[in-house]
Amino acid sequence: MHSPGSTAPVRKWYFTLHLKDALTEEQSDTLAGLDRFNDGRIGLVEGPDTAEFWCSFEAGTLTEAIAEALGFFEEFPGVLIRGVELDALALDENGMSTPAVVPAPPPLSV
Repeated sequence: MHSPGSTAPVRKWYFTLHLKDALTEEQSDTLAGLDRFNDGRIGLVEGPDTAEFWCSFEAGTLTEAIAEALGFFEEFPGVLIRGVELDALALDENGMSTPAVVPAPPPLSV
């Protein structure tokens, strides 16, 4: 399977989108009504003064996956992305881990 405009095979990509600011109450209400944020590919994680979205998108390239995720925010006025992160776990899941990358922590046992 290939994504439109790409010759690379489609695969799942993992990354985090960091928001510039935490969501306001009004933005949280808006988010609850946006279907595209409720399909399992993008999930909100909030801290005391932070907000980020953990993403898992299928695409031919990481760039295409990030572009698709960023497109979600066109329907989310006032919410700005400050950065995209590939942490050690995402690098490992994306098959990009090398000896130069700090190893991802083991999964938490419950």
